[in-house]
Amino acid sequence: MFWSVTLSLLEGLREVVKLFALTLVFSLPLGLAVTFGSMSKCRPVSWFFNVLVWIVRGTPLMLQLILIFYGPGIWLGHNIWGSQRMLACTVAFVLNYACYFSVIYRGGIEGVPAGQREAGEVLGLTRRQIFFKITLLQMVKRIVPPMSNEIITLVKDTSLARIIAVYELIWAGQTFIKGAAIIWPLFMTGIFYLAFSGILTLLFGYIEKKLSYFSA
Repeated sequence: MFWSVTLSLLEGLREVVKLFALTLVFSLPLGLAVTFGSMSKCRPVSWFFNVLVWIVRGTPLMLQLILIFYGPGIWLGHNIWGSQRMLACTVAFVLNYACYFSVIYRGGIEGVPAGQREAGEVLGLTRRQIFFKITLLQMVKRIVPPMSNEIITLVKDTSLARIIAVYELIWAGQTFIKGAAIIWPLFMTGIFYLAFSGILTLLFGYIEKKLSYFSA
């Protein structure tokens, strides 16, 4: 029984890792794009992105999953996702976390003293050069702690995928309550989550130490 439980949980963990990785790969750059949009000097553009961030951050991820998966089928008359539930789930997670990351990016950018950007302009640097050579390096140091919190939260949020019937870790553990009337697989599920989060915590701690050369 132990090995069958372990294999089932590993299968669920595989789906969690897949969703986690896909979300980060697409939401990190998309979040930066949303940041630039929200900081745009063009008022309609900045208004659009700020409202988008406000809506996404102000509503539950579970609700967004339901709307993104079931909404097109109701509004368009056919399910555009077909059997690709993981794809729909990934889209919802990417949109949600891109908006959260955009706020963190924006805080990091605005936290860099304006005088340093002005100094770059005096030296004749272009906006692109100022961003990559002055702003970006300091922004990375500032955003690592809040970004690490969001990424660790993402690990736990993957459990919401089951709301649209995407197989994941908790689903794998709960199956044994119904099938074999045993509850200890859920405790193993908790160990898997703790291990995943622990590895990320160590990784971000290492990154923060590596970036400590920015400290005054």
